[in-house]
Amino acid sequence: MADLRVGQDFGGSTYAFMPPRFDRFDQLTSDGLTPVLGRIGDKPAVTSPDAPEGLVVLVHESTDSELTYRDFTKFIAFAAHKDFTWAVEEHAARGLPEFNFRETYRRHAKTLIAVGGGAGADERIGMDFELVALANPYTDGLSNGMPVQLWKGDAPLADTQIELFAKDADGVVTITKHRTDANGTTLLPMLPDTEYLVDAVILEPRTAVDVTKDEVWHSDWAALTFKTGPAL
Repeated sequence: MADLRVGQDFGGSTYAFMPPRFDRFDQLTSDGLTPVLGRIGDKPAVTSPDAPEGLVVLVHESTDSELTYRDFTKFIAFAAHKDFTWAVEEHAARGLPEFNFRETYRRHAKTLIAVGGGAGADERIGMDFELVALANPYTDGLSNGMPVQLWKGDAPLADTQIELFAKDADGVVTITKHRTDANGTTLLPMLPDTEYLVDAVILEPRTAVDVTKDEVWHSDWAALTFKTGPAL
């Protein structure tokens, strides 16, 4: 069983199985890629009693949501945090308002779950913005770190900030920042018995058609979650 959760630092609300709110909801197992089945309103959102033994990769891509910036300082803070300092200057250069403008956003999430021994491998699922685990945290040694690769469309995304959220057994969350290389990969430091969230965000200007609705920016969020065992 698995919940859909949206929040910060591993906290936040859980959401029910609501097909109008997602573009895809799949699971990759040794049987291949199949849809996650459920009824509207199911909580937890995932119940899969017949999942085969091995690595299960749950894949969830939301539909677009939107938010309104009523205070430009919040956009400045977001741009600084996610390494989009260029966006503040571009916002002014485009002649956009500093109040009551909107950003649409979409989430592209994956989680790695071990059923039984958890043998198997993550792979590209085909989301437009996607993190791929290049090692299996349940079967591979991670003493040297966890390699991941970031994709945008059909190409690896180089020189992009990756945030790593690590929650230890006491519930303490530590955040570190990393960067993809020319191949879109980075090696993330690992500790035993720790929950991890790998996070990447890109920001793009919306087209002239969208600007007429005050939707002037669009962000895509890629996430990958998993947990390490008692030893690496």
